[in-house]
Amino acid sequence: MDEYEKEAGCVPILHPEELKPQSHYNHGYSENVGRKSHVDDYSTWDIVKATQYGIFERCRELVEAGYDVQQPDKENVTLLHWAAINNRIDLVKYYISKGAMVDQLGGDLNSTPLHWATRQGHLTMVVQLLKYGSDPSLIDGEGCSCVHLAAQFGHTSIVAYLIAKGQDVDMMDQNGMTPLMWAAYRTHSVDPTRLLLTFNVSVNLGDKYHKNTALHWAVLAGNTTVITLLLDSNSNVDAQNIKGETPLDLAKQRKNVWMVNHLQEARQAKGYDSPGYLKKLKMDKKIMLGTPFLVIWLVGFIADLDIDSWLLKGLMYCGVWVTVQFLSKYVTHTPLTVSVAVNVALLSSVLLNSSVHLPFATVHLPFLLNSVCLFYNFGKSWKSDPGIIKASEEQKKKTIVELAETGSLDLSIFCSTCLIRKPIRSKHCAVCNRCIAKFDHHCPWVGNCVGSGNHRYFMGYLFFLLCMISWMIYGCICYWRIHCATNYTKDGFWLYLTQIASCSPWMFWMFLNSVFHFMWVAVLIMCQLYQIAGLGITTNERMNARRYKHFKLLGQDVNILISLPLRSHGCVRNLIDFFEIRCCGLIRPKAIDWTTQYTIEYDQTSGSGYQLV
Repeated sequence: MDEYEKEAGCVPILHPEELKPQSHYNHGYSENVGRKSHVDDYSTWDIVKATQYGIFERCRELVEAGYDVQQPDKENVTLLHWAAINNRIDLVKYYISKGAMVDQLGGDLNSTPLHWATRQGHLTMVVQLLKYGSDPSLIDGEGCSCVHLAAQFGHTSIVAYLIAKGQDVDMMDQNGMTPLMWAAYRTHSVDPTRLLLTFNVSVNLGDKYHKNTALHWAVLAGNTTVITLLLDSNSNVDAQNIKGETPLDLAKQRKNVWMVNHLQEARQAKGYDSPGYLKKLKMDKKIMLGTPFLVIWLVGFIADLDIDSWLLKGLMYCGVWVTVQFLSKYVTHTPLTVSVAVNVALLSSVLLNSSVHLPFATVHLPFLLNSVCLFYNFGKSWKSDPGIIKASEEQKKKTIVELAETGSLDLSIFCSTCLIRKPIRSKHCAVCNRCIAKFDHHCPWVGNCVGSGNHRYFMGYLFFLLCMISWMIYGCICYWRIHCATNYTKDGFWLYLTQIASCSPWMFWMFLNSVFHFMWVAVLIMCQLYQIAGLGITTNERMNARRYKHFKLLGQDVNILISLPLRSHGCVRNLIDFFEIRCCGLIRPKAIDWTTQYTIEYDQTSGSGYQLV
């Protein structure tokens, strides 16, 4: 037994099979539960065995013959306990109708039937017992209420239901442990910890005896998954227990390199181990956005310097590299910052260099309009709502209760992080930590998810970005033709390449950037257009089609069923609906609120494909 359990006086946590002596329990639930005996005659069975196996007629026969449903067996276990742990809903209803006490204590752990059902993870039984008035706040022989047991055994749906029914998310058991602490100590998976964090649990609360926070307990258990979740939720890495130990101290005592490194990184991220000026540097968003542009500009600027010594230029590049390596420890750069830097660099290059000798009306003006459209769509893709599925705290709890009581609290349709019923075609984004309606993908280049709210702006961004890149390539060619002494037909490709690179290294550097970005942007926009116009699906649906029920119908091949209602309308109609083209009211696109769309069914009468319901 762990020293922390000894000091707190905790009883070792028992698995369900330890609730009763092994021989008796095996007859009730373990390997044989739910199987019919090879003996078809149940007339000789006692009521306990009949209850365990769910033989309703035999149980009713014995009760009608005078058996007291409140009478415990020789091991102090009632019929209601056996029915609860074996998930016999019909027998529970029957026994309660005959006077069984719903919260009668029994068994070695002095538990209620609700405790037994919770340990075993029977959500439907938990729901039924609560309807009959069972009290989930009662403690068992270990000092735990039902929400603590559900957290210990990783029954996320039961944790959600009990909290939605009014149980305090920070409730302490008799040993001073909260559900979050038990989940951190016993459950090595993202749930139910992730669900508890969504319920705004007090992440830095200490237990009654040791003053350990959930992070302390996760470190004691070596629970790396939960440690990551707690650190992301701003758990205090410097919190001290009653012995003055921090989670980092406990990790060092256990000589766990992974935990030590991650806890130290968390301290550094909060600036605890950094000088004041470095902490300010890390928090400065202007530096975060400006550094990638400065690096791109310096690469071209150094190459363009009128210096014959390549050794000196090499030293300058080394200086840039060292500076970048230093800043990378304190300044976080994302693809978004690089994307902004490239866009600005290309725009400034075109304006200042490549288009000087080109006519304003036919060249400069269209380019400026394209630039305005580019940055408008980029801004909308970056900052607009991608289709976040929102709900109030009251709505979340109401949804949980409704789904649980209808037998639909399934993690395939319920998000344990956002605590909402997931609409069809939605997905929880692990990067943004939110559910997005009609989720396409998370785009690091715009720093946002792409979903029903901003997908058309994302497509506009790709289109105008492709136009700018094409314009940059054209501008570079015009610049070389006007300012550089070259003869491609006479000198050949390799000599021509050397001539244009030496003529203007800056323009050559911008040309290489343009060609690189042209390739991935062109491929991306073609894939997106094919999915939107030809298939009527999202990137997420195309990549994970076999995981979604609305792609599995009538036993047909998934490649045939990969279309939703859009496909039958044709490519033109698909594009009209997607971009919501109205043309002064002459066209009526089909508008669907994907944040509230939960089902798609197949119209077998018309044979036209999927129909929205």
